[in-house]
Amino acid sequence: MLFSPKESGQGLVEYAFILVLVAIVVLVSLLFIGPFLGNVFSKINSSLSSV
Repeated sequence: MLFSPKESGQGLVEYAFILVLVAIVVLVSLLFIGPFLGNVFSKINSSLSSV
């Protein structure tokens, strides 16, 4: 164990990269799905207000 590499912070950096990747995927998916969901909620709101 005299010449073992220092890997104490490596796991934390890998988790940070995974977290950033997941955040980017969520943001991109919301950019594409967001207008569709807005239209759905607008239709629901207009149908509920006419009751």
